[in-house]
Amino acid sequence: MKLSRHTFILALLFSGVFYAQNQATLQLKYFDENYQPIPKQLFDIQKSKHKFLDVPGDSIHHRMLSVREVHGVLENRSYLDSLLTVASSKTIDTSKPLVIVFYPGKDPCNSSGAATRKERKAWFDEMEGGVRKIKTSNVLYVFRDDEGLHGNKDAYKVWIKDPEQIVETLFFKKHYPCSSFVVISEKGDYISYFGEFPKEYVWNAMKILSE
Repeated sequence: MKLSRHTFILALLFSGVFYAQNQATLQLKYFDENYQPIPKQLFDIQKSKHKFLDVPGDSIHHRMLSVREVHGVLENRSYLDSLLTVASSKTIDTSKPLVIVFYPGKDPCNSSGAATRKERKAWFDEMEGGVRKIKTSNVLYVFRDDEGLHGNKDAYKVWIKDPEQIVETLFFKKHYPCSSFVVISEKGDYISYFGEFPKEYVWNAMKILSE
């Protein structure tokens, strides 16, 4: 059967799309948390344990596992405090722990859900209350990109722009879904957690760093 010129062009276009999609799938490579290549089957098994996140690698064709919790030491907390003090117009007490909730920008995780503004505020109020029952602390809400926060940010908490991208550079080098947090002790010891989290995780990190 002879195809018309129009049908022939459409067929070429569709075949090109399917070829490109197949090529993208074929070129996907998978890596563990140390950026070592692993089979997709092992990647999926590790991801299913919820101890790792699936995040983009250094290429659009790379997917890598990221640990969800990191313990470390911040060498110069006073510099971080000074930048956050200016950005928030709120004095950060360096003698107290610092809790930062970090919003990376709009993504499918943080733009879904049916929670109301009142419910969001109640969640954050309860999280803060639990933190301060453990230890009086500074609590800040920081964003990289406020898309998705518009119309909401003033409704439940005051969010500030990450000054000089210092929070992102120090703790959240990739776009982790939803939001993440870091708890930093007075001495600079910290626990950061990547991706969506229950408030109990913040409390637990505070307890560990307060011991």
